[in-house]
Amino acid sequence: MVQMVRARLRALVHGMRTARRDAGMVTSEYATGIVAAVAFAVVLYKVVTSGAVSSELQSIVKEALNARM
Repeated sequence: MVQMVRARLRALVHGMRTARRDAGMVTSEYATGIVAAVAFAVVLYKVVTSGAVSSELQSIVKEALNARM
């Protein structure tokens, strides 16, 4: 029983050490992630500033400000 527990603990510790070695992103992955985030932000900005969405957001804010408590 003790040997099984020790073997399991060794396997867990070895797995954690292996995971730590490959825990980060490399520079190219950072660059790809940043480009994707900027592209998403641009698309989101275009959608939010479009005429239909902008007027809808303004109407939602006006309704919220005029709501009675």
